[in-house]
Amino acid sequence: MSRCRGFTLLELLIVLFLAVLMVMLSAVLFTNTLSSSRLNAAAREISASIRHARTLAQIHGERQAVVIDLDAKQYGVEGRALRSIPPDVNIKVTDPFSGDVYSGKYLIAASATGAVNGGAIVLWNKKRTMTIQLDPIVGAVVIK
Repeated sequence: MSRCRGFTLLELLIVLFLAVLMVMLSAVLFTNTLSSSRLNAAAREISASIRHARTLAQIHGERQAVVIDLDAKQYGVEGRALRSIPPDVNIKVTDPFSGDVYSGKYLIAASATGAVNGGAIVLWNKKRTMTIQLDPIVGAVVIK
């Protein structure tokens, strides 16, 4: 008797099912990391804009400001192009004098000495919260 070689239909279906299952799981994991990476990128870019304004203030010897438009979800150095915050990322500013600010335009001023007006910028999405702390004396910008 000769024996037929090859795969049965059941074996092929099992392999196809496992391949589809792996693709579906990787897609779910990828979409979860995508929203987290958008939040990280937004926090890094906002802190870089504040550092840039601080450097410009020191170089030119005059005050520079970063504008955060909480209603339009945009930010940038005053007088330059504004950048958008991703739609799935929420933002608020915690001002030492006014408390939490959720709407309107907020200015973070950097002086020629390198000092910035203090407070914190809080960014969050469904899964995570990040805080950008501003040191008013030294002008340091720290992401937590």
